[in-house]
Amino acid sequence: MRIGVIAKKMGMTRIFRDDGRHVPVTVLALENNQVIAVKTDETDGYTAVQLGAGTKKAKNTTKPERGHFGKAEVEPKAKVAEFRVAADAVLEPGATISADHFIAGQMVDVTGITQGKGFAGVMKRWNFGGLRATHGVSVSHRSHGSTGQRQDPGKVFKGKKMAGHMGAKQRTQQNLEIVSTDVERGLIFVMGSVPGSKGGWLLIKDAVKVPRHADVPYPASLKLAANDIAPNDIAPNDIAVTDVVDTAPAAGEENTEA
Repeated sequence: MRIGVIAKKMGMTRIFRDDGRHVPVTVLALENNQVIAVKTDETDGYTAVQLGAGTKKAKNTTKPERGHFGKAEVEPKAKVAEFRVAADAVLEPGATISADHFIAGQMVDVTGITQGKGFAGVMKRWNFGGLRATHGVSVSHRSHGSTGQRQDPGKVFKGKKMAGHMGAKQRTQQNLEIVSTDVERGLIFVMGSVPGSKGGWLLIKDAVKVPRHADVPYPASLKLAANDIAPNDIAPNDIAVTDVVDTAPAAGEENTEA
């Protein structure tokens, strides 16, 4: 089980495939996803990784939060979430996750807070049919009708579908396909719509109902620091310009080599 990421919903657009078909996608942006803390079985009773994203002003950060972020040597984060991981998928504090943590064709689950609709009636909130338009019904055509019983038990049960606050609930959209990723800009393109409004935070994890793609990086795809260079990034034929020696004869000189 790998770690997920925290992304910000930027909006929707479409992407053209190689065969000319276009698909609707939601653009999700990764804003400096860094590991803040690690939970282990020995100290906490379970294994998880705490991740932070975005930035938060120091004046809006409490003193305990500043100490928590300072321990991991990361800047204050606007959003913090915890992901359960396997014992061999634990990351070190301060590690930054890249957008290619997910690959094209992979299925993911996206969790977010749905858009709030305010106070709504039963026809909008629960898709009720409403009352008759005539035959004695007056002024209450969109009401929900009878809600209780007569003598026994003579009350309205908890959870009855009635008018009330609609939306603003946590929802998880399962089995969404990753269309493509943009590592340089930190963007992930997910097919279809996802919960939440523009600018809202989302949690993206590997799909639980579909086996993990065989080509995904494990335990994670991490960004290298500015002064870190992977050994495989230097090709054998790469030579610095300062290492090249100019052997051409100067002006007015003859080449004496045979």
